[in-house]
Amino acid sequence: MTKKVSTTTQIVIAVALGIAVGMIFPAIAANLKIVGDLFLRLMQMAIPVLILGQIIQAVASIESKELTNLGGRTIFVFGCSSLLAATWGIIMAVIFNAGSGTNLTGVKDVTIEAKEISFSETFLGFVPTNIFDSLSSGTIVQIIVFALFFGVALNKFMSKHPESGLAQTIIDFNEVILMIIRYVMIIAPLGIFALIASTISNLGAEIILSLLSYLGVYALATLLFLGLWITFITFYVRVNPLRLIKNMKNMSIMALATTSSAITLPTAMDETHNKLGLSNRITNLVLPLGMSLNSNGSAMHMAITVMTISQMYQMDFNLPQMIYVAIAATIISLANAVVPGAGLVSLAIIVPQMGLPIESIAIFAGVEWFVGMLRTILNVNSDVYSAIVVAKSVNEIDYDVFNGKK
Repeated sequence: MTKKVSTTTQIVIAVALGIAVGMIFPAIAANLKIVGDLFLRLMQMAIPVLILGQIIQAVASIESKELTNLGGRTIFVFGCSSLLAATWGIIMAVIFNAGSGTNLTGVKDVTIEAKEISFSETFLGFVPTNIFDSLSSGTIVQIIVFALFFGVALNKFMSKHPESGLAQTIIDFNEVILMIIRYVMIIAPLGIFALIASTISNLGAEIILSLLSYLGVYALATLLFLGLWITFITFYVRVNPLRLIKNMKNMSIMALATTSSAITLPTAMDETHNKLGLSNRITNLVLPLGMSLNSNGSAMHMAITVMTISQMYQMDFNLPQMIYVAIAATIISLANAVVPGAGLVSLAIIVPQMGLPIESIAIFAGVEWFVGMLRTILNVNSDVYSAIVVAKSVNEIDYDVFNGKK
């Protein structure tokens, strides 16, 4: 009997074929974009509802006395990791001078308008005026805020009315949403092939070559930061680092291939519970929250790119300015979208804040896909690492599951 090819293997093959077709048959590959866009739309249609339901279920299932404690631990880990990621990006950009050798003369403005931002407007933007508007627009932070309030209220309601079946209805609803996503994942290899082929067909070789230094430094920064995370997890949680990497293989490949934290979320939640051994309540609370509140990759991306642009224009930042970049990148990453292409929007927010030309963003549009791969794998993996830290602090890791014994 022939052995069935796993979804992960199919995705790896799709990535390789997509690159080949995009390079060899660019005219044909360009027409495949509609297939890739269809796949993304099918995935994205259920993601806001998935996040809403999972967080409500997770918060409602927590004991009232533990709710504040667990939430506090989670937010603390998120804040520290995102700020450290942004700081790490600045350090790497300064050490390796990522913007050296690139000439921005003649770069045209990108089709994104500069957006003024203030910290007060950012925090006000976290609270929805209408949850249905937030769901329709996919504003993840606002959905999370509403879900937290709903979950707390449901938690209190269930403590007074234990006979009510409302909580079980939400659990059943979440199962149906996950089933929809599993159906869509059947065509994931085809969708990813089309996305990569069409993207490669539109990339010019010159722009890629001119940004090899930036991509190299960014890739190294991401790899080293992941290494620091793994080292910390190894000693704090006392696990085998190779087993940790192996157990997270599928979600890492999915993150690289789709460049979307939202699309990778179902795979990440499945592996976190069934391979890493984290409890359901930790998995269902921390990972959906982490999509917006723990964007290590987005924070690092904005920080390292701003520093690179400043070097391209020979505008040296002093220490206070670098500190401001790190804090601003961390805060803006909270409102960062979790779908492909969101990196350019984030840059359009932070670049003008640092007095840099908005036109500089245009050069990075050509390599957004490759940047998105690095940004997403750090976003996804750091969410899982944070969940492991939180789970360890409350003793909710099943080491037998982690080690493959059950």
